[in-house]
Amino acid sequence: MSGPSALDATPYDALLLVSFGGPEKPEDVVPFLENVTRGRGIPRERLEEVGEHYFLFGGRSPINDQNREFLAALRADFAEHGLDLPIYWGNRNWDPYLADTLKEMAADGVRRAICFVTSAYSSYSSCRQYRENLFDATQAAAGAGVQAPELQKLRHYFNHPGFVEPNVDATVAALADLPEDVRSEARLLFVTHSIPTAMNDASGDPEHGGGAYERQHLDVAEVVTARVAEVTGIRHEHELVYCSRSGAPHIPWLEPDVNDRLEELKAEGAAAVVLIPVGFVSDHMEVIYDLDTEATETAERLGLPLRRAATAGVDPRFVATVRELVLERAAIERGEADGTAADRPALGETGPMWNQCPVGCCRNQRGERPALCGSDPL
Repeated sequence: MSGPSALDATPYDALLLVSFGGPEKPEDVVPFLENVTRGRGIPRERLEEVGEHYFLFGGRSPINDQNREFLAALRADFAEHGLDLPIYWGNRNWDPYLADTLKEMAADGVRRAICFVTSAYSSYSSCRQYRENLFDATQAAAGAGVQAPELQKLRHYFNHPGFVEPNVDATVAALADLPEDVRSEARLLFVTHSIPTAMNDASGDPEHGGGAYERQHLDVAEVVTARVAEVTGIRHEHELVYCSRSGAPHIPWLEPDVNDRLEELKAEGAAAVVLIPVGFVSDHMEVIYDLDTEATETAERLGLPLRRAATAGVDPRFVATVRELVLERAAIERGEADGTAADRPALGETGPMWNQCPVGCCRNQRGERPALCGSDPL
């Protein structure tokens, strides 16, 4: 796209940044975890145990500050490129809550907004649950006598060049920081949040057999590994590992855990490891605790050289991805683009993802609930 239409976001009159949320002071920690786990019957003492991770960092999650930084970068990017579109922010689990943000948007006259979710992949917890939360927020606004804006959601962006290329550069930089005598033999461990295997099996379009969560990560890992080889001249062995497992021990979750795999790699004679947190868009608690604290301590105990690659964060290419996705979707909605792959950049084998989640996508295994931004009937 080029010319004035490239900066035309109609029919949308706002962008809504949708995120997870996190505590901002020690007394927020347990109430926040109660929000996250509501309905799962997790005892308070277990929540207090998990909360200790936050207390190591002053009882404050980094995610809200990262969202503020990302919002500032987005607004600067939009202004620089002449895209006149207000940006709002709402969270699933902590202030600013989605319902409050929708009320604010309605008061400002917003009628139709497009949502960017700070989770790049397909699964219940990383997609459909956000869509359920959006429905709940619109209902809460209606209960307060407010007509919430119509909401749509931008496509998954795990394979968009603006997300992938920062991960490539971060991996190259992490490799370069390893001692020269082990650098060429370093193993690349791509890390994401573990989920129950049943949730993975249900992820994505049910007509294609599910399993999208794991498959999408493997696709990105292959792309990043191949691009790193183009830059460095070395094709590193790579694999996908997981962090942040929770829940009852008898329920199967995706494995291997990153710490377990580090133990195995040391026993196998691995020379060094680079952790690439490709499952996260910024340095979430899972990154600064599970990787920078736990996994780093494991590697140090084992005497295994380890570096952690940076997340996309506020890399200008990732920030620009949001603008590009907004303009892409707006042109499709106006009928000025047909939505073919040629108009929708994506790397790897998966191809560009759908604009509207198909029926039954990433189903809720605890029971069906209404969700916006999909083809399921409400």
